[in-house]
Amino acid sequence: MHVYPGDPPFVFERRQSMAQGDPANVSYCGMGTHTGTHIDAPFHFVETGRKVEEIPLNLLIGRTRVVEITAPRIDENVLAEFNLDDHVRVIFKTRNSYLWNRSSSFLEDYVYITPGAARNLVENGIKLVGIDYLSVEKFGSTDFATHKELLSNGVVIIEGLNLSEVDPGEYELICLPLKLMDSDGAPARVILRG
Repeated sequence: MHVYPGDPPFVFERRQSMAQGDPANVSYCGMGTHTGTHIDAPFHFVETGRKVEEIPLNLLIGRTRVVEITAPRIDENVLAEFNLDDHVRVIFKTRNSYLWNRSSSFLEDYVYITPGAARNLVENGIKLVGIDYLSVEKFGSTDFATHKELLSNGVVIIEGLNLSEVDPGEYELICLPLKLMDSDGAPARVILRG
């Protein structure tokens, strides 16, 4: 499983096995809160921001627009090509979706959202942003301006989506993160229904 550099590694171990004579199969799973497909709650970068359990489900479920981007980054010029006026949720499909099968390790050259584009999304009333790799931020950022712009304005981020088989268009989003109390993020099951 791809893990962002510096995050805890993913661990999955069989602790009990019926094949070994145990009465049931029981496994252990350990990971960081930002592993795989996950949400970033505002608390991730904003000390007073909402935590995972404080995010209303009606923000995580509802009408969503999937926009396909071919540019190497999502900036204000790229966003100007799309009318997102009637939306509060947007998911960006990029070449990132094809990185999942290209390598078993993390790749640094992924499409990201610039701080200016994040500001534009906030100004246009977007409340949920999704992207198809493990971060909305440019790799190596030291100020985390994109995260801070979105999260300080209450925008929930979904990262780690695989949209390789999803066409651009209108969908119903169902995003169900683990309800981890007092958490900055959580792995999530995310479904798009056409």
